[in-house]
Amino acid sequence: MKTRRKTYTGDYKAKIVIEAIKGQLTVNQLASKYEIHPNMITEWKKQALAGLPQVLSDRRGREEKAEEDLKAQLYQQIGQLKMELEWLKKKAGIES
Repeated sequence: MKTRRKTYTGDYKAKIVIEAIKGQLTVNQLASKYEIHPNMITEWKKQALAGLPQVLSDRRGREEKAEEDLKAQLYQQIGQLKMELEWLKKKAGIES
């Protein structure tokens, strides 16, 4: 019979990583406390520290990118609708 891998929630991982970053307990002590492998704590800590600058980055930059993406999508839709309208006018024999 196959054993299923344990999955951990983001909240659970964050709790452990915060304790690891605080440095009050060693990684091995944390691993014993939470009954997980020390390598998992180390990997989660690396992932958290690597993603931290992105989390704390300027929100304005993300909002501007989202706005630009929306504009590009809307312009694409406008172009497509114009092409469809022209095609329909041509099929119906309507001159502009």
